[in-house]
Amino acid sequence: MAKLLVTGGSGFIGSNFIRYWQARHAQDELVNLDLLTYAASGDDAPSNGARSKLRLIKGDIADPATVRRAMKGVKAVVHFAAETHVDRSIQNSQIFLKTNVLGTHTLLEAARQNGIQKFVYISTDEVYGSIEKGSFTEYSQLRPNSPYAASKASGDLICRSYWVTHNLPVMVTRCCNNYGPYQFPEKVIPLFITNLIEGKKVPLYGDGMNVREWIHALDHARAIERVMEAGEPGEIYNIGTGQEIPNVELAGKILKALGKGGESIERVKDRPGHDFRYSLDSSKLKKLGWSPEIEFEKGLKDTIGWYRTHESWWKKIKGKGAFKTYIKKQYAGRAR
Repeated sequence: MAKLLVTGGSGFIGSNFIRYWQARHAQDELVNLDLLTYAASGDDAPSNGARSKLRLIKGDIADPATVRRAMKGVKAVVHFAAETHVDRSIQNSQIFLKTNVLGTHTLLEAARQNGIQKFVYISTDEVYGSIEKGSFTEYSQLRPNSPYAASKASGDLICRSYWVTHNLPVMVTRCCNNYGPYQFPEKVIPLFITNLIEGKKVPLYGDGMNVREWIHALDHARAIERVMEAGEPGEIYNIGTGQEIPNVELAGKILKALGKGGESIERVKDRPGHDFRYSLDSSKLKKLGWSPEIEFEKGLKDTIGWYRTHESWWKKIKGKGAFKTYIKKQYAGRAR
């Protein structure tokens, strides 16, 4: 039996990871350190009541005392906790630097002091910037183009420094865009799905030709599990599926699934510094025995079905004044 600290375990990807880990490793103790900010998964997030071996600590990863308490007796750390929404980082990047940079450093320092045996830092393909042709490898130059991506790249580099300088067994994963259940409806797939269910239009940036690579959150969880089992300390692992699609085509698939047409698309002015295309070469991870299991068409269909049957979950979120204010501010005056 092992004791595992998961930071940000009440967020979208973190909560899916915890559910997956509980099902596969029922003997393990889990500690979920989460500040429970606006993007936490709400009532359905993993909590003390989910399993007797899961403990929730509400706290800030940038607070050393809280981190020391959460890390007591822990053998491994999986660090999801982050501010992740690019548009919010453009509006105000300060919280991104505090959480994604200072918070990561605080965790690494506590891990060093506590002799943590494995530390997995969950990064993003956005640290590489944009690529028109081909795919990024783990050795590609980091060229982040948004404050969010820059803050995550900073975390990557701090992790590297703790491996080289302190021999802390850190592994970094860089994943493509995630989708699936419990994703906060400011992100493109749940925003489009829930808007269409509500009879609203979907905001499509620019010409919609920006390309993203998509992975279901459960396939991401499987990849992290494989890195924890077979990954080498100090290494970086890309997590991609090869399932790339332009945003306008993604919108079309969601529209079709919900019986809507092109009239439900609202073209809005492109966001500043919008990366054109992300694409990852994941052959290094595949050599460890991992490959994606959920094909995008089926995963998207299941995800649409989930949001259809969990309206009470996302309507409570979208009904809050802060969410309405953010959406209004984000797209006000940007329609074309």
